[in-house]
Amino acid sequence: MFKIFHSSYKTVTAAALMLSGATLVSRFVGIVRDRVLAHQFGAGQIMDAYYAAFKVPDLIYNLLIVGALTAGFIPTFTKLLQKNDKNPAWKLANNLINILGLSLIVLCGTGAIFAPYLAHYVAPGFVGENLARVASYTRIMFLSPVILGVSMIMGGILQSLRRFTIYSLAPIFYNLGIIIGAVFLVPIWGDIGLAWGVILGALLHCTVQLYGAIHTGWRWHWKFDLKDHDTKIVWKLMIPRTLGVAATQVGQVAFTMIATLLPIGSVAVFNYANNLQGFPVGIVGIPFALAVFPLLSEAVAQNDHKKFIEYVSGTARKIIFLILPLMILLLLLRAQIVRVVLGSGEFDWNATVSTADTLAFFALGLLAQALIPLLARAFYALSDTKTPFISGVIAELIGIIMALLLYKQWGPPGLAFAVTCAASLNLIFLTAAFRNQAKGLEEGKLIPMLFKASIAALAMAVVVQFIKTPLAQIFNQDYFWGIFGQGAVAGIVGIAVYGLLCYVLKIPEFMDLVGSLKKRLLKTENMPNDEGLGLID
Repeated sequence: MFKIFHSSYKTVTAAALMLSGATLVSRFVGIVRDRVLAHQFGAGQIMDAYYAAFKVPDLIYNLLIVGALTAGFIPTFTKLLQKNDKNPAWKLANNLINILGLSLIVLCGTGAIFAPYLAHYVAPGFVGENLARVASYTRIMFLSPVILGVSMIMGGILQSLRRFTIYSLAPIFYNLGIIIGAVFLVPIWGDIGLAWGVILGALLHCTVQLYGAIHTGWRWHWKFDLKDHDTKIVWKLMIPRTLGVAATQVGQVAFTMIATLLPIGSVAVFNYANNLQGFPVGIVGIPFALAVFPLLSEAVAQNDHKKFIEYVSGTARKIIFLILPLMILLLLLRAQIVRVVLGSGEFDWNATVSTADTLAFFALGLLAQALIPLLARAFYALSDTKTPFISGVIAELIGIIMALLLYKQWGPPGLAFAVTCAASLNLIFLTAAFRNQAKGLEEGKLIPMLFKASIAALAMAVVVQFIKTPLAQIFNQDYFWGIFGQGAVAGIVGIAVYGLLCYVLKIPEFMDLVGSLKKRLLKTENMPNDEGLGLID
C-alpha cells in the first residue's frame, strides 16, 4: 500500500487532483490550527506578536529558498534528469543543500542575535511587553528557515520526479506541529510555546520530505563548490526571482508594519482573513501550478512551443473554472465562514465582523491570486525571471502606496483591498507580457470558456444570495451548527447550480473533470491488490 506515496504522476490533471486533495486536507488542518489559535488567544496582542514575528524569518526563507527552488533548481535539476547519467543531478542537489544550509545558519544566527532590533522595525506600533514578545518569538523562529531550507530542496527533488504525494503531505505535518505547540507546549512553557510549535512543525515537514527524497535514490554527500557550472545556472536564474520574491515579501512586511499602527488585533485580523483566502488558492491555483511546472520545463527543454502553450492555456482554464465558484462562496458567505472557522473562545463578534469585512476584499482578488503562480512558473520554465520580477515590483509598490492611503480610514479591510489591487495589476502585467513573448494564449479556447464560466458563476451568486435569508430563518443563528447549516446548504446549492450550468453550457473543463474522476473511480474499483497502486494516471 505504501507504493502510492512514491507514485510518479503522468498527467497534469491527475497530479493536480492529488495535490489539491492533499492540500485540501492540509488547509483543513490549517483551519483547525487557526481555530485553536483564535479560541485560545482571539485577535489580541499575543496573536499580533505571533504573526509579526513570522515576517523576518519568512522573508529569509522566501528569498533564499523559494526563489532558488522555483526559478532555478527545479528547471536545472529536471534537465539533468533527462540524461542517462543521474549523478550530475544528485551532485547539484547536494551542492545546493550544503551551500544554502551553511548560508542560512550564518544568516539566521545573526538574525537571532539582533532580533530585538529587528522587532522595532517589523512592529513599529508595538511597545513594551508586546514588542519584547515579538523579539522572543522571532529569535526562536529563526531556526525554521534553516530546517525548511533543507526540506524544500528535498521537495524540489520530489517535484522534479513528479513524486507529489509525499511532497503534498509535508505541509500537513507542519500545521500539526503548530497545533501541538498551541495545545501542549503553551500550557507548559507559556505563550512562547507558540514559537516552538513552529519549529516542531518545520522538523516534521523536513522529516517527511527527507524520507521521500531518500526513496528516490538521493543520498547526502559533502560537496561545496561555488563555481560548479550547474550551480551557477541556478544562481543566474534565481537572482531575478529572488528580487521578485523580495518585492512581494517586503510588501507583506510593509502591510504588517502598517497594521501594527492600527488598534490592537488588527495584525491578527489581517492574517486570519489572509489565511482564509489562501484556502482556495492553496487547493486550486498552487497545486495546478506545481503539477504543470515540470512539464513546462520539459516542453521548453524539447523546444516544443505548441505543447508549452497548450499546457499553460489548458491549466489556466482549469484554474479559472475551479476558482470562480470558490470566489463567490468566499464573498457571499464570508460571515458564516469566519464564524464557523474562528468563532469560539476569545474570538468575539467584533473580531468576526472585522475579519469578515477584510475577507470580502481579499475575495475580490482570488482569481488573480490563483493564476499568478501559473504564469510566473511559465516564465521560469522559459528561463525568464526578469519579467515576473519587474511586474511584481511595480504591483507591490502600487499596493503599498494604496495601503498607506487607506489604512487610517478603512483599517484591515483597506490593507486587503490594497493587496487585491496589487495582485490584479500583477496578473494584468504578466498576462500581457506572456502573450507578447509566447505569441498567444489560445484565446480562442480561453475567452469562450471564461464567458461561459462567468455566466454560471453569476447565476450561482444570485441563488446563494437569494436563499441565505430564508435559510437563516430555518437554522438558529445563535449556535454553531445553525450558522454552519445555513452556510453549508447555501454553498452546496450554489455549487450544484454552477455544476448544472457548466454541464448545460458544455464547458470542456467541467466535462474533463467529470471524466477524470470517473476514470479514477473505475480504476479504484477494479484494483485487486496493492500492485495496482504503482502508477496513478
